[in-house]
Amino acid sequence: MTEPVELTAKATQKAEEKAQKEVRASDLRRLLALIRPHRPKLLLAVLFMLLAATSTAGMAWLIQPLLDHVFALKDESLLTKLTVLTLVVYSLTGVFSFLQSYMMNQVGYNIVNDLRVRLFSHIQGQSLGYFQAHPSGELISRVVNDVSLIQGSVTTVVTGLIMDLGKVIGLLIVLFWQDHFLAGLGILILPLTLYPIIKFGRRLRKLSTRSQVIMASLISVLTETFQGARMIQSYNMTEHEVKRFAGECRQNVDNLMRSVTVKSLSSSIMEIVGGICLAGVIWHGGHSVIVNHSTPGAFFSFMTALLLLYEPLKRLTRLHNETQQGLAAARRIFETLDTEPTVLSPPQAKRLAQVRGQLTLENVTFSYGPGRPALRDIQLNVRPGETLALVGPSGGGKTSLVNLVPRFHDPIQGRVLLDGADLRDLDLAWLRDQIALVSQEVVLLGDTARHNIAYGRLSASDEEVRQAAQAALALDFVEKLPLGFEEHIGERGYSLSGGQRQRVAIARAILKNAPILILDEATSALDTESEKMVQTALDNLMRGRTTLVIAHRLSTITKADRIVFLREGRIVEEGDHEGLLAKRGDYYRLYRMQFAERELELGLSEETS
Repeated sequence: MTEPVELTAKATQKAEEKAQKEVRASDLRRLLALIRPHRPKLLLAVLFMLLAATSTAGMAWLIQPLLDHVFALKDESLLTKLTVLTLVVYSLTGVFSFLQSYMMNQVGYNIVNDLRVRLFSHIQGQSLGYFQAHPSGELISRVVNDVSLIQGSVTTVVTGLIMDLGKVIGLLIVLFWQDHFLAGLGILILPLTLYPIIKFGRRLRKLSTRSQVIMASLISVLTETFQGARMIQSYNMTEHEVKRFAGECRQNVDNLMRSVTVKSLSSSIMEIVGGICLAGVIWHGGHSVIVNHSTPGAFFSFMTALLLLYEPLKRLTRLHNETQQGLAAARRIFETLDTEPTVLSPPQAKRLAQVRGQLTLENVTFSYGPGRPALRDIQLNVRPGETLALVGPSGGGKTSLVNLVPRFHDPIQGRVLLDGADLRDLDLAWLRDQIALVSQEVVLLGDTARHNIAYGRLSASDEEVRQAAQAALALDFVEKLPLGFEEHIGERGYSLSGGQRQRVAIARAILKNAPILILDEATSALDTESEKMVQTALDNLMRGRTTLVIAHRLSTITKADRIVFLREGRIVEEGDHEGLLAKRGDYYRLYRMQFAERELELGLSEETS
């Protein structure tokens, strides 16, 4: 019984190894395909590489006539010629080496730029669920670190395979010309060094993959701690975060040292093999000269070619290691590029001639994954221009419901309709142009106040931006900034207060002028005074639009046309404010609870004053 199990395990292992080889071969082909748009410059670089390789071989060949004819026979006329020729060869080698290096690096950096932009564009086009499943640090690491590793890999592979291989071939011709026996012996010994180098390369690929994972984790820690600096300091957890970051850095150093060990061993093997070959050449060549089977010029020409051969050969062995690192990075990048968005425009996408703003949810069920659905069999119709408030306990499904409207997610059952058209039949970019979103967590860019207001419509005029700010009650504080609308408001708008950030976001939504509006707890994090100003700005924004409001404070939605109470993904109550209070159900109990909390806050405030 043991033997069949062992055979099955071996067969499985072989199948896995074969699959991995096919994946690596595919990744290498895709890497080399990145070069295609840069073929003219690459071909020019290849020409310079071959010329540089030929010049290098010419240096070794010049040694024999220099020793045998100039030094031994004292041929002064040949001395002048060889001096000039040496100067020309070295000059050409320097010029060709510079040109090939410049051209290859230009190709490499352009490949990195194209790939980085392509990767960023692809990630930006992913569905919202993708960003929820992948930490921002991991995505940043792929765009920054992994792409940089690929640049080195592509440039090194091409340069190594062409220039260094050209040098090796040219120098081997010189070696065989001078001493075919020693040259043949060296070629027979060479394959013995390749096996350990290939083994080291596989190990290095695994270490490189782990290094990229560690770096992604390290960047995630940096992102979390920098963005959460206020919370970390308030809980006095600075020292804890420093220790956590130091732990990630230590893992990175340990993994890097393992990589250094592998690389150093590979290099050391080449040094030992080189020493053995050199010792053999000295003994055999010296003996040949002593017994007059060879000349000193031929011997030193051979030695020069051998010494010049050492560096390109060493680079060719390192090429395998660097290729493995690049392939490990390429695998992560191609995995990202091969991930298709779950939400896409259909092939024959439609656009409505006019948007009235009627939203209908027909038997909608939605889940973020296996398990309990976030929404269950929702039946809901929102009339054009109606303000519908969504209330209920946390986890009830409010945000999940409004996220279906701009198609951040799609329902797993049922349909969401806009003016009778299934959202999945509409052009996705057009659909999102019809929707403005103002959420509790305001996202502002580290740019000017004007740019943040005009973000949804960058072509807006200065007067349109000003009018939007005025309608959002933001004009007063924006004009008081040192540079007014051209003032940079800091990363995430940190130079503004919470209420000011909300009003900038409202101005952005006003300027977009979309027929459908989603307000996701837009005032829940504000104090009473700021809430009043923001609520006035929101009233200006909501006028004439179909509006979905997620409200934590029920006092802000008493004027809503209709209120829906959600619990555990189901609609349990529906009606206006007065009607729901009269039912004395879930809404009534939640309202009374908040009313009691409000009375308590007011009482405590009066006592303090």
